[in-house]
Amino acid sequence: MLVIPVRCALGAAMTRREFIKLIGGVAAAWPLPAEGQQPLPVVGLLRNTEGAEWIAAFRRGLSDSGYTDGDNVTLDIRVAEGKLDQLSELAVDLVRKRVAVIVANTNATPFAISATKSIPIVFVTGSDPITTGFVQNLNRPSGNVTGVSFFNEPLGSKRLEILHELIPNAETVAVLVDPDFLRGEAELRELDVSGRALGEKVVVFRASNDREIDAAFAAIAQAKVGAMLVGGGAFLTSRRRQIVGLAALHKIPAIYVTRQHTEAGGLMSYGASTTDAYRRAGVYVARILKGEKPGDLPVELPTKFELVINLKTAKALGLDIPFHIQQSADELVD
Repeated sequence: MLVIPVRCALGAAMTRREFIKLIGGVAAAWPLPAEGQQPLPVVGLLRNTEGAEWIAAFRRGLSDSGYTDGDNVTLDIRVAEGKLDQLSELAVDLVRKRVAVIVANTNATPFAISATKSIPIVFVTGSDPITTGFVQNLNRPSGNVTGVSFFNEPLGSKRLEILHELIPNAETVAVLVDPDFLRGEAELRELDVSGRALGEKVVVFRASNDREIDAAFAAIAQAKVGAMLVGGGAFLTSRRRQIVGLAALHKIPAIYVTRQHTEAGGLMSYGASTTDAYRRAGVYVARILKGEKPGDLPVELPTKFELVINLKTAKALGLDIPFHIQQSADELVD
């Protein structure tokens, strides 16, 4: 707190002119904003669940492109904490705040699109961006929407084939899905067709919170399934340690979406890198901040899919991974 004396050192009353001169001298010493300085652009991140690892990857993409949070850009992270009905309100609030760009995951993207037709939107999704209605053309999205897809959903059939090759005697395969996941039902239809083609019965179990995951595994154990496939979506991915732990407890061989599942102790995973998708989204946001239009940026698709196998988990399950499957794996975790 600055205190201004109103009497001079000799005790005489200070004149008005002397007072104004003193104030002017003090004010001149105060730091002033740089002339023409503009507020930092704000990038809103909208998700239905926590995702610290993905957000960190997004920050890396921004940083690699010359943007650092708190330096020349500000990140405004909004998480609905699994409450999908909050996504609309969060999206509208970001628009009201006039952020420069909105980055959204699969479940959050429709709400962002509904909230604005002018603010650029960069989605990160495992679904097909066309079937979800995010864009009409991958090469020329047009409008204010573009993004990155790690193409998880269309790989469900391939995961089922890999599981069948490893455990050919499994007549029944459990599929764990999040009923709130935007493309969950489409994923199930594809898996049902693939399962019948392989001569396997696909039994579906749904879980959208921790309690339901526990209940689903209790039911899966009673069903005596031969193997399990864990579906996509931010919620199930965020609960990977709980799911992997329950699969180990019940000795159920399972295949997952991301390598993070396998690193957490899951048997195997097949898919593109979700982490890299978020990093590339950071690069896209930087390009938009530098003046490029989202409609001119083609939707990015993965160029590589990785099969990762955890040999330690296989041994704990009593599984002998055939040599030809080990050879086809991109990485073996021991």
